[in-house]
Amino acid sequence: MAEDIDVAQASEALLLQRAALDHLQMRDEEGQLRHEFVEAVAHAIHAADRPLLREVVAELHEADLGDLIAALQPDDRVNLVELTGTDFDFSALNEVDDAVREEILEELEPETVADGVRELESDDAVELLEGLDAEDKEEILEKLPPSERDALERSLLYPENSAGRRMQSEFIAVPPDWTVGQAIDYMRDTPDLPDRFYEIYAVDADQRWQGAVSLDTLLRSRRPVPLADLIDEDRRRVSVTDDLEEVARMFGKYNLVASPVVDTDNRLVGVITIDDVVDVIEEEAEEDLKALGGVTSDEELSDNVWTIARARFNWLLVNLATAFLASSVLGLFEGQLEKMVALAVLAPIVASQGGNAATQTMTVAVRALATRELGSHNAFRVVMREAMVGLVNGLAFAVITGVAAVAWFKIPGLGVVIGLAIMCNLIAGALGGILIPMVLDRLRADPAVASGTFVTTITDVVGFFSFLGIATLWFGLK
Repeated sequence: MAEDIDVAQASEALLLQRAALDHLQMRDEEGQLRHEFVEAVAHAIHAADRPLLREVVAELHEADLGDLIAALQPDDRVNLVELTGTDFDFSALNEVDDAVREEILEELEPETVADGVRELESDDAVELLEGLDAEDKEEILEKLPPSERDALERSLLYPENSAGRRMQSEFIAVPPDWTVGQAIDYMRDTPDLPDRFYEIYAVDADQRWQGAVSLDTLLRSRRPVPLADLIDEDRRRVSVTDDLEEVARMFGKYNLVASPVVDTDNRLVGVITIDDVVDVIEEEAEEDLKALGGVTSDEELSDNVWTIARARFNWLLVNLATAFLASSVLGLFEGQLEKMVALAVLAPIVASQGGNAATQTMTVAVRALATRELGSHNAFRVVMREAMVGLVNGLAFAVITGVAAVAWFKIPGLGVVIGLAIMCNLIAGALGGILIPMVLDRLRADPAVASGTFVTTITDVVGFFSFLGIATLWFGLK
Protein backbone atom coordinates (compact mmCIF):
# COMPACT_ATOMS: atom_id res chain seq x y z
CA MET A 1 0.00 0.00 0.00
CA ALA A 2 2.83 2.40 0.92
CA GLU A 3 4.57 1.62 -2.36
CA ASP A 4 1.37 2.36 -4.29
CA ILE A 5 1.08 5.70 -2.50
CA ASP A 6 4.72 6.55 -3.34
CA VAL A 7 4.19 5.71 -7.01
CA ALA A 8 1.01 7.75 -7.10
CA GLN A 9 2.72 10.71 -5.46
CA ALA A 10 5.63 10.48 -7.91
CA SER A 11 3.24 10.35 -10.86
CA GLU A 12 1.31 13.30 -9.50
CA ALA A 13 4.58 15.25 -9.04
CA LEU A 14 5.55 14.55 -12.65
CA LEU A 15 2.16 15.69 -13.90
CA LEU A 16 2.46 18.89 -11.89
CA GLN A 17 5.99 19.37 -13.26
CA ARG A 18 4.75 19.02 -16.84
CA ALA A 19 1.90 21.43 -16.23
CA ALA A 20 4.27 23.95 -14.71
CA LEU A 21 6.62 23.83 -17.70
CA ASP A 22 3.73 24.04 -20.15
CA HIS A 23 2.53 27.30 -18.60
CA LEU A 24 5.88 28.85 -17.72
CA GLN A 25 7.49 31.35 -20.07
CA MET A 26 11.24 30.89 -20.39
CA ARG A 27 12.07 34.60 -20.16
CA ASP A 28 10.62 37.55 -18.30
CA GLU A 29 9.71 40.96 -19.70
CA GLU A 30 13.36 42.04 -19.63
CA GLY A 31 14.51 39.01 -21.58
CA GLN A 32 16.12 37.30 -18.58
CA LEU A 33 15.70 33.61 -17.82
CA ARG A 34 12.96 32.98 -15.28
CA HIS A 35 14.25 31.28 -12.15
CA GLU A 36 11.05 29.22 -11.99
CA PHE A 37 11.65 27.85 -15.49
CA VAL A 38 15.22 26.82 -14.70
CA GLU A 39 14.06 25.19 -11.46
CA ALA A 40 11.32 23.31 -13.29
CA VAL A 41 13.83 21.94 -15.82
CA ALA A 42 16.20 21.00 -12.99
CA HIS A 43 13.40 19.06 -11.25
CA ALA A 44 12.62 17.28 -14.52
CA ILE A 45 16.29 16.31 -14.82
CA HIS A 46 16.34 14.95 -11.26
CA ALA A 47 13.17 12.99 -12.05
CA ALA A 48 14.77 11.68 -15.28
CA ASP A 49 11.66 12.74 -17.23
CA ARG A 50 13.06 12.10 -20.71
CA PRO A 51 9.89 12.86 -22.73
CA LEU A 52 9.40 16.22 -21.02
CA LEU A 53 13.05 17.22 -21.40
CA ARG A 54 13.12 16.16 -25.05
CA GLU A 55 10.05 18.29 -25.65
CA VAL A 56 11.65 21.27 -23.91
CA VAL A 57 14.97 21.19 -25.81
CA ALA A 58 13.24 20.54 -29.14
CA GLU A 59 11.31 23.79 -28.81
CA LEU A 60 14.30 25.96 -27.85
CA HIS A 61 16.59 27.84 -30.20
CA GLU A 62 20.24 26.91 -29.78
CA ALA A 63 20.98 30.29 -28.16
CA ASP A 64 18.13 29.84 -25.64
CA LEU A 65 19.25 26.30 -24.94
CA GLY A 66 22.76 27.61 -24.31
CA ASP A 67 21.43 30.11 -21.77
CA LEU A 68 19.49 27.35 -20.04
CA ILE A 69 22.58 25.13 -19.85
CA ALA A 70 24.63 27.95 -18.35
CA ALA A 71 21.95 28.53 -15.69
CA LEU A 72 21.86 24.88 -14.58
CA GLN A 73 24.14 23.28 -12.01
CA PRO A 74 27.22 21.49 -13.47
CA ASP A 75 25.87 17.96 -12.86
CA ASP A 76 22.48 18.88 -14.31
CA ARG A 77 24.10 20.13 -17.54
CA VAL A 78 25.62 16.76 -18.37
CA ASN A 79 22.46 14.91 -17.33
CA LEU A 80 20.37 17.14 -19.61
CA VAL A 81 22.50 16.17 -22.61
CA GLU A 82 22.39 12.48 -21.77
CA LEU A 83 18.66 12.40 -21.03
CA THR A 84 17.64 14.21 -24.23
CA GLY A 85 19.87 12.11 -26.49
CA THR A 86 19.52 12.82 -30.21
CA ASP A 87 17.10 15.69 -29.54
CA PHE A 88 19.88 17.73 -27.97
CA ASP A 89 21.36 20.31 -30.37
CA PHE A 90 25.12 20.31 -29.77
CA SER A 91 25.43 23.73 -31.42
CA ALA A 92 23.97 25.09 -28.16
CA LEU A 93 27.32 24.29 -26.52
CA ASN A 94 28.92 26.95 -28.71
CA GLU A 95 26.67 29.50 -27.00
CA VAL A 96 28.13 28.95 -23.50
CA ASP A 97 31.44 29.91 -21.90
CA ASP A 98 34.48 27.93 -23.00
CA ALA A 99 34.97 26.56 -19.49
CA VAL A 100 31.37 25.32 -19.31
CA ARG A 101 31.56 23.74 -22.77
CA GLU A 102 34.83 21.94 -22.06
CA GLU A 103 33.53 20.73 -18.69
CA ILE A 104 30.45 19.19 -20.35
CA LEU A 105 32.38 17.60 -23.23
CA GLU A 106 34.91 16.05 -20.87
CA GLU A 107 32.12 14.43 -18.85
CA LEU A 108 30.29 12.99 -21.86
CA GLU A 109 31.23 9.74 -23.55
CA PRO A 110 33.20 10.25 -26.79
CA GLU A 111 30.51 8.33 -28.72
CA THR A 112 27.86 10.77 -27.49
CA VAL A 113 29.91 13.79 -28.52
CA ALA A 114 30.76 12.24 -31.88
CA ASP A 115 27.06 11.61 -32.61
CA GLY A 116 26.30 15.24 -31.74
CA VAL A 117 29.15 16.56 -33.87
CA ARG A 118 27.89 14.63 -36.90
CA GLU A 119 24.65 16.65 -36.82
CA LEU A 120 26.47 20.00 -36.88
CA GLU A 121 27.64 22.09 -39.79
CA SER A 122 31.41 21.91 -40.15
CA ASP A 123 32.12 25.38 -38.75
CA ASP A 124 30.06 24.67 -35.63
CA ALA A 125 31.76 21.29 -35.22
CA VAL A 126 35.22 22.85 -35.44
CA GLU A 127 34.28 25.53 -32.91
CA LEU A 128 33.02 22.82 -30.56
CA LEU A 129 36.20 20.73 -30.79
CA GLU A 130 38.97 23.31 -31.02
CA GLY A 131 39.14 24.07 -27.29
CA LEU A 132 39.56 20.46 -26.22
CA ASP A 133 42.83 18.79 -25.30
CA ALA A 134 44.54 16.99 -28.17
CA GLU A 135 43.86 13.60 -26.58
CA ASP A 136 40.13 14.23 -26.05
CA LYS A 137 39.83 15.74 -29.53
CA GLU A 138 41.48 12.75 -31.16
CA GLU A 139 39.30 10.32 -29.21
CA ILE A 140 36.14 12.03 -30.50
CA LEU A 141 37.39 12.30 -34.08
CA GLU A 142 38.14 8.57 -34.15
CA LYS A 143 34.45 7.88 -33.62
CA LEU A 144 33.50 9.75 -36.81
CA PRO A 145 33.30 8.31 -40.34
CA PRO A 146 36.59 8.80 -42.24
CA SER A 147 35.24 11.42 -44.68
CA GLU A 148 33.78 13.59 -41.92
CA ARG A 149 36.86 13.14 -39.73
CA ASP A 150 39.22 14.15 -42.54
CA ALA A 151 37.23 17.33 -43.27
CA LEU A 152 37.29 18.40 -39.61
CA GLU A 153 40.98 17.58 -39.20
CA ARG A 154 41.83 19.72 -42.22
CA SER A 155 39.91 22.66 -40.77
CA LEU A 156 41.56 22.23 -37.37
CA LEU A 157 44.99 22.41 -39.01
CA TYR A 158 44.44 26.03 -40.09
CA PRO A 159 45.64 28.81 -37.75
CA GLU A 160 43.30 29.56 -34.87
CA ASN A 161 42.15 33.01 -36.04
CA SER A 162 42.10 32.28 -39.75
CA ALA A 163 39.25 32.05 -42.24
CA GLY A 164 40.06 28.39 -42.78
CA ARG A 165 39.33 27.62 -39.14
CA ARG A 166 35.96 29.39 -39.10
CA MET A 167 34.71 28.54 -42.61
CA GLN A 168 31.85 26.16 -43.37
CA SER A 169 32.98 23.39 -45.69
CA GLU A 170 29.42 22.70 -46.92
CA PHE A 171 28.60 24.75 -50.03
CA ILE A 172 27.06 24.38 -53.49
CA ALA A 173 29.52 24.15 -56.38
CA VAL A 174 28.48 23.48 -59.97
CA PRO A 175 30.20 23.48 -63.38
CA PRO A 176 30.11 26.84 -65.19
CA ASP A 177 28.71 25.24 -68.37
CA TRP A 178 25.43 24.31 -66.66
CA THR A 179 22.23 26.21 -67.31
CA VAL A 180 20.02 27.88 -64.72
CA GLY A 181 17.56 24.98 -65.00
CA GLN A 182 20.24 22.38 -64.31
CA ALA A 183 21.43 24.28 -61.24
CA ILE A 184 17.90 24.62 -59.84
CA ASP A 185 17.11 20.94 -60.47
CA TYR A 186 20.39 19.96 -58.77
CA MET A 187 19.47 21.95 -55.65
CA ARG A 188 15.97 20.43 -55.60
CA ASP A 189 17.20 16.85 -55.96
CA THR A 190 20.22 16.96 -53.62
CA PRO A 191 19.21 16.09 -50.03
CA ASP A 192 22.36 17.14 -48.16
CA LEU A 193 22.58 20.83 -49.06
CA PRO A 194 23.73 23.37 -46.45
CA ASP A 195 20.99 24.54 -44.10
CA ARG A 196 21.44 28.11 -45.30
CA PHE A 197 23.07 29.45 -48.44
CA TYR A 198 22.93 32.74 -50.32
CA GLU A 199 24.76 31.96 -53.56
CA ILE A 200 26.14 29.09 -55.60
CA TYR A 201 29.68 28.84 -56.90
CA ALA A 202 31.08 27.82 -60.26
CA VAL A 203 34.21 25.64 -60.25
CA ASP A 204 36.15 23.76 -62.91
CA ALA A 205 37.00 20.06 -62.85
CA ASP A 206 39.86 20.69 -60.41
CA GLN A 207 37.57 22.60 -58.01
CA ARG A 208 39.24 25.91 -58.91
CA TRP A 209 37.18 29.03 -58.41
CA GLN A 210 35.40 30.43 -61.47
CA GLY A 211 32.85 32.80 -59.97
CA ALA A 212 29.60 33.14 -58.02
CA VAL A 213 25.91 33.45 -58.82
CA SER A 214 23.63 34.96 -56.18
CA LEU A 215 20.30 33.26 -55.55
CA ASP A 216 18.26 36.32 -56.50
CA THR A 217 20.04 36.49 -59.86
CA LEU A 218 19.54 32.77 -60.39
CA LEU A 219 15.82 32.81 -59.60
CA ARG A 220 15.14 35.82 -61.83
CA SER A 221 16.69 34.11 -64.87
CA ARG A 222 15.09 31.74 -67.38
CA ARG A 223 15.95 28.05 -67.17
CA PRO A 224 17.83 27.88 -70.51
CA VAL A 225 20.20 30.75 -69.58
CA PRO A 226 23.81 29.51 -69.21
CA LEU A 227 25.35 30.08 -65.77
CA ALA A 228 28.41 31.47 -67.53
CA ASP A 229 26.30 34.51 -68.47
CA LEU A 230 25.43 35.14 -64.80
CA ILE A 231 28.72 34.41 -63.08
CA ASP A 232 30.31 37.23 -61.10
CA GLU A 233 34.02 36.59 -61.62
CA ASP A 234 35.01 39.58 -59.48
CA ARG A 235 33.09 38.32 -56.43
CA ARG A 236 35.08 39.16 -53.31
CA ARG A 237 36.55 36.08 -51.69
CA VAL A 238 38.98 35.30 -48.90
CA SER A 239 41.93 32.99 -48.48
CA VAL A 240 42.05 30.23 -45.89
CA THR A 241 44.97 32.02 -44.23
CA ASP A 242 43.30 35.45 -43.97
CA ASP A 243 42.91 36.79 -40.46
CA LEU A 244 39.32 36.78 -39.20
CA GLU A 245 39.50 40.45 -38.25
CA GLU A 246 40.35 41.33 -41.85
CA VAL A 247 37.51 39.12 -43.07
CA ALA A 248 35.04 40.85 -40.72
CA ARG A 249 36.29 44.24 -41.88
CA MET A 250 35.73 43.24 -45.52
CA PHE A 251 32.18 42.07 -44.75
CA GLY A 252 31.38 45.38 -43.10
CA LYS A 253 32.96 47.48 -45.83
CA TYR A 254 31.29 45.74 -48.76
CA ASN A 255 28.00 44.71 -47.09
CA LEU A 256 28.53 41.00 -47.66
CA VAL A 257 26.34 38.19 -46.33
CA ALA A 258 28.61 35.37 -47.54
CA SER A 259 32.06 35.00 -49.05
CA PRO A 260 33.74 32.00 -50.69
CA VAL A 261 37.01 30.74 -49.20
CA VAL A 262 39.82 29.54 -51.48
CA ASP A 263 43.15 27.85 -50.77
CA THR A 264 46.57 28.87 -52.04
CA ASP A 265 45.86 27.16 -55.40
CA ASN A 266 42.58 29.08 -55.83
CA ARG A 267 40.52 25.96 -55.15
CA LEU A 268 37.15 26.53 -53.48
CA VAL A 269 37.27 24.92 -50.02
CA GLY A 270 34.53 26.64 -48.01
CA VAL A 271 32.35 29.63 -47.33
CA ILE A 272 32.07 32.16 -44.51
CA THR A 273 28.64 33.56 -43.73
CA ILE A 274 27.48 36.66 -41.90
CA ASP A 275 26.53 34.77 -38.72
CA ASP A 276 30.16 33.67 -38.34
CA VAL A 277 31.37 37.22 -38.95
CA VAL A 278 29.02 38.63 -36.31
CA ASP A 279 30.50 36.17 -33.82
CA VAL A 280 34.00 37.32 -34.77
CA ILE A 281 33.07 40.99 -34.33
CA GLU A 282 31.56 40.29 -30.90
CA GLU A 283 34.60 38.28 -29.84
CA GLU A 284 37.03 40.98 -30.95
CA ALA A 285 35.02 43.73 -29.26
CA GLU A 286 34.88 41.72 -26.04
CA GLU A 287 38.61 40.99 -26.25
CA ASP A 288 39.48 44.68 -26.73
CA LEU A 289 37.18 45.72 -23.89
CA LYS A 290 38.76 43.19 -21.53
CA ALA A 291 42.26 44.15 -22.62
CA LEU A 292 41.62 47.82 -21.84
CA GLY A 293 40.83 46.75 -18.29
CA GLY A 294 43.86 44.49 -17.98
CA VAL A 295 41.75 41.32 -18.14
CA THR A 296 42.78 38.31 -20.23
CA SER A 297 40.61 37.54 -23.25
CA ASP A 298 39.82 34.00 -22.09
CA GLU A 299 38.42 35.00 -18.69
CA GLU A 300 34.81 33.86 -18.35
CA LEU A 301 32.07 34.40 -15.76
CA SER A 302 32.11 30.67 -15.09
CA ASP A 303 35.80 30.63 -14.06
CA ASN A 304 36.66 29.92 -10.45
CA VAL A 305 38.25 32.35 -7.99
CA TRP A 306 41.79 30.99 -8.29
CA THR A 307 41.79 31.08 -12.11
CA ILE A 308 40.58 34.68 -12.23
CA ALA A 309 42.89 35.89 -9.47
CA ARG A 310 45.93 34.31 -11.12
CA ALA A 311 45.06 35.76 -14.53
CA ARG A 312 44.63 39.30 -13.15
CA PHE A 313 47.67 39.24 -10.88
CA ASN A 314 50.32 40.14 -13.48
CA TRP A 315 48.73 43.38 -14.62
CA LEU A 316 47.95 44.38 -11.06
CA LEU A 317 51.64 43.86 -10.29
CA VAL A 318 52.62 46.10 -13.21
CA ASN A 319 50.14 48.72 -12.02
CA LEU A 320 51.64 48.56 -8.53
CA ALA A 321 55.11 49.23 -9.96
CA THR A 322 53.89 52.21 -11.97
CA ALA A 323 51.98 53.52 -8.93
CA PHE A 324 55.24 53.52 -6.95
CA LEU A 325 56.84 55.44 -9.81
CA ALA A 326 54.10 58.08 -9.70
CA SER A 327 54.31 58.29 -5.90
CA SER A 328 58.05 58.83 -6.10
CA VAL A 329 57.31 62.15 -7.81
CA LEU A 330 55.42 63.21 -4.68
CA GLY A 331 58.50 62.29 -2.65
CA LEU A 332 60.54 64.84 -4.60
CA PHE A 333 58.29 67.58 -3.23
CA GLU A 334 57.97 66.32 0.34
CA GLY A 335 59.10 69.60 1.83
CA GLN A 336 56.67 71.67 -0.23
CA LEU A 337 53.76 69.37 0.70
CA GLU A 338 54.56 69.82 4.41
CA LYS A 339 54.48 73.61 4.08
CA MET A 340 51.22 73.79 2.11
CA VAL A 341 48.67 71.08 2.88
CA ALA A 342 46.43 72.31 0.05
CA LEU A 343 48.93 70.91 -2.45
CA ALA A 344 48.49 67.39 -1.07
CA VAL A 345 44.73 67.77 -1.19
CA LEU A 346 44.58 69.06 -4.77
CA ALA A 347 47.34 67.00 -6.43
CA PRO A 348 45.14 63.89 -6.97
CA ILE A 349 42.57 66.07 -8.77
CA VAL A 350 45.14 67.08 -11.38
CA ALA A 351 46.27 63.50 -11.92
CA SER A 352 42.70 62.19 -12.06
CA GLN A 353 41.56 64.71 -14.68
CA GLY A 354 44.52 63.88 -16.88
CA GLY A 355 43.87 60.15 -16.49
CA ASN A 356 40.23 60.49 -17.48
CA ALA A 357 41.09 62.61 -20.53
CA ALA A 358 43.75 60.10 -21.55
CA THR A 359 41.32 57.19 -21.23
CA GLN A 360 38.85 58.93 -23.53
CA THR A 361 41.50 59.51 -26.18
CA MET A 362 42.99 56.04 -25.74
CA THR A 363 39.61 54.34 -26.21
CA VAL A 364 39.03 56.15 -29.50
CA ALA A 365 42.60 55.49 -30.66
CA VAL A 366 42.55 51.76 -29.88
CA ARG A 367 39.25 51.30 -31.69
CA ALA A 368 40.44 53.33 -34.70
CA LEU A 369 43.61 51.23 -34.91
CA ALA A 370 41.59 48.01 -34.69
CA THR A 371 39.32 49.07 -37.55
CA ARG A 372 42.25 50.46 -39.60
CA GLU A 373 40.68 53.93 -39.60
CA LEU A 374 43.85 55.34 -38.06
CA GLY A 375 47.07 54.91 -40.00
CA SER A 376 50.10 56.72 -41.36
CA HIS A 377 47.92 58.60 -43.87
CA ASN A 378 46.03 60.53 -41.19
CA ALA A 379 48.12 60.06 -38.03
CA PHE A 380 49.48 63.62 -37.86
CA ARG A 381 46.07 65.20 -38.35
CA VAL A 382 44.45 63.03 -35.68
CA VAL A 383 47.29 63.59 -33.19
CA MET A 384 47.06 67.35 -33.64
CA ARG A 385 43.29 67.21 -33.29
CA GLU A 386 43.54 65.35 -29.98
CA ALA A 387 46.17 67.81 -28.74
CA MET A 388 43.83 70.71 -29.54
CA VAL A 389 40.97 68.92 -27.77
CA GLY A 390 43.23 68.57 -24.73
CA LEU A 391 44.08 72.28 -24.91
CA VAL A 392 40.44 73.39 -25.21
CA ASN A 393 39.27 71.18 -22.35
CA GLY A 394 42.38 72.15 -20.39
CA LEU A 395 41.48 75.84 -20.63
CA ALA A 396 37.89 75.17 -19.59
CA PHE A 397 38.79 73.03 -16.60
CA ALA A 398 41.65 75.35 -15.64
CA VAL A 399 39.09 78.08 -15.03
CA ILE A 400 36.60 75.78 -13.25
CA THR A 401 39.19 74.11 -11.04
CA GLY A 402 41.05 77.35 -10.35
CA VAL A 403 37.93 79.11 -9.13
CA ALA A 404 36.97 76.11 -6.96
CA ALA A 405 40.47 75.94 -5.42
CA VAL A 406 40.50 79.64 -4.53
CA ALA A 407 37.02 79.41 -3.03
CA TRP A 408 38.08 76.38 -1.01
CA PHE A 409 41.47 77.44 0.37
CA LYS A 410 41.25 81.26 0.02
CA ILE A 411 44.70 81.36 -1.62
CA PRO A 412 44.48 83.39 -4.90
CA GLY A 413 47.72 82.06 -6.40
CA LEU A 414 46.57 78.48 -5.91
CA GLY A 415 43.95 78.92 -8.64
CA VAL A 416 46.59 79.92 -11.18
CA VAL A 417 48.86 77.03 -10.20
CA ILE A 418 46.23 74.30 -10.44
CA GLY A 419 44.83 75.84 -13.63
CA LEU A 420 48.21 75.68 -15.39
CA ALA A 421 48.79 72.15 -14.12
CA ILE A 422 45.37 71.01 -15.36
CA MET A 423 46.15 72.42 -18.81
CA CYS A 424 49.53 70.66 -18.94
CA ASN A 425 48.12 67.32 -17.83
CA LEU A 426 45.08 67.30 -20.14
CA ILE A 427 47.33 68.01 -23.12
CA ALA A 428 49.78 65.31 -21.94
CA GLY A 429 46.89 62.90 -21.43
CA ALA A 430 45.52 63.55 -24.90
CA LEU A 431 48.92 63.04 -26.53
CA GLY A 432 49.72 59.97 -24.44
CA GLY A 433 46.30 58.49 -25.09
CA ILE A 434 46.88 58.46 -28.83
CA LEU A 435 50.66 58.20 -29.24
CA ILE A 436 51.17 55.20 -26.93
CA PRO A 437 48.61 52.99 -28.73
CA MET A 438 50.11 54.04 -32.07
CA VAL A 439 53.64 53.16 -30.95
CA LEU A 440 52.51 49.79 -29.55
CA ASP A 441 50.67 49.04 -32.79
CA ARG A 442 53.79 49.91 -34.79
CA LEU A 443 55.78 47.50 -32.58
CA ARG A 444 53.25 44.73 -33.37
CA ALA A 445 51.96 44.72 -29.79
CA ASP A 446 48.27 44.81 -28.94
CA PRO A 447 47.57 48.47 -28.09
CA ALA A 448 44.53 47.52 -26.04
CA VAL A 449 46.54 45.36 -23.64
CA ALA A 450 49.26 47.68 -22.39
CA SER A 451 48.07 51.18 -23.22
CA GLY A 452 46.08 51.72 -20.05
CA THR A 453 48.97 51.12 -17.67
CA PHE A 454 51.44 53.30 -19.55
CA VAL A 455 48.99 56.14 -20.17
CA THR A 456 47.90 56.25 -16.52
CA THR A 457 51.51 56.39 -15.42
CA ILE A 458 52.23 59.31 -17.74
CA THR A 459 49.25 61.35 -16.54
CA ASP A 460 50.07 60.66 -12.88
CA VAL A 461 53.71 61.62 -13.27
CA VAL A 462 53.02 64.69 -15.42
CA GLY A 463 50.12 65.74 -13.21
CA PHE A 464 52.02 65.54 -9.93
CA PHE A 465 55.23 67.00 -11.35
CA SER A 466 53.57 69.90 -13.17
CA PHE A 467 51.32 70.85 -10.23
CA LEU A 468 53.98 70.65 -7.55
CA GLY A 469 56.68 72.08 -9.79
CA ILE A 470 54.59 75.11 -10.76
CA ALA A 471 53.56 75.56 -7.11
CA THR A 472 57.20 75.55 -6.04
CA LEU A 473 58.08 78.24 -8.56
CA TRP A 474 54.97 80.32 -7.90
CA PHE A 475 55.10 80.33 -4.12
CA GLY A 476 58.86 80.12 -3.83
CA LEU A 477 58.67 77.00 -1.66
CA LYS A 478 61.95 75.30 -0.78
